[in-house]
Amino acid sequence: MEEILKQWRKEIPSLSLRGMEVLGRLGQAAILASDAVEKNLGNLGLKLGEFDVLASLRRSGPPFRLNPTQLWQGMLLSSGAMTNRLDRLETAGYIERLADPNDRRATLVSLTEKGLKLIDEAVVLHTKNEDACVEDFTEKEIAELNSLLTKLKKSIEKKIKN
Repeated sequence: MEEILKQWRKEIPSLSLRGMEVLGRLGQAAILASDAVEKNLGNLGLKLGEFDVLASLRRSGPPFRLNPTQLWQGMLLSSGAMTNRLDRLETAGYIERLADPNDRRATLVSLTEKGLKLIDEAVVLHTKNEDACVEDFTEKEIAELNSLLTKLKKSIEKKIKN
């Protein structure tokens, strides 16, 4: 990012780089964080998207069961992409698809015992990994960063709506 900013300052000194610097650093941090998460989850044989499905089911509480629409809407995925993830997780034995007792046309996705064991292990490793990513920050800095990121998110959402 430093080199990019330096080049733009040289080429077009009057160019405002406020947004580029913030969003560029945020983008770089997001890519690095994603790589750290993927590497960590890869040790358990999981991809981030698969972890997200298992974590969504686990967070839902007993009986750890949701319909596919509830799953894909929370993850900003197409239904086709969700179907592919569910297929892989079902083949691995981490989830099962069940008939919805309230709607003959619908299915429910449920964690299996094997899936529950895996996600309980994975979420502990995942949160430890995330904590390690911010270990150089004080609690006050983390609170400030969270506040600023929330403010940035709201600012971007407002911009998108206009």
